[in-house]
Amino acid sequence: GDLDNRIAKPLNQTLLDSSLDNNPLCKQTTNTSTIMAAEEVAKAFVAHFYQCFDSDPNQLANLFTGESMMTFEGQQFQGPQAIVDKLKGVGKVSHQIKSTDVQPSSNASAILIFVTGGISIDGGNPLHYCEMFQLVSTGPGAYYVHNCIFRLNYGL
Repeated sequence: GDLDNRIAKPLNQTLLDSSLDNNPLCKQTTNTSTIMAAEEVAKAFVAHFYQCFDSDPNQLANLFTGESMMTFEGQQFQGPQAIVDKLKGVGKVSHQIKSTDVQPSSNASAILIFVTGGISIDGGNPLHYCEMFQLVSTGPGAYYVHNCIFRLNYGL
């Protein structure tokens, strides 16, 4: 359907750093090796995403496309500019990652990532959060964030 066409549409940009260029995710045939490749991609992505978010959110723009969607505390944003503007509007942040769970998605070119941790906003006390990403490959080692959902966890 329409979603398949959007995912399959080629992109002319590398969306993660070159250290992922030789990642074999799309070439794996066994479940175990696909999971391992997904975990390698996720580990690199999570480190890169939160380092950029904490230091200069403008650097995150190249991880999103016009088709990317983020839901932040129930509000939806689409496209790199709207997403980055929202993230910058949060304030100066510092993330402390507690856990990262990874699964290959419905096809070999997509990965689901679920992150929990603490976020300090403008130097305040850390708040618990969870965030989900779906990365979609545009070629070997190149991924973009197709979906992102962020929630603070209150009173848990």
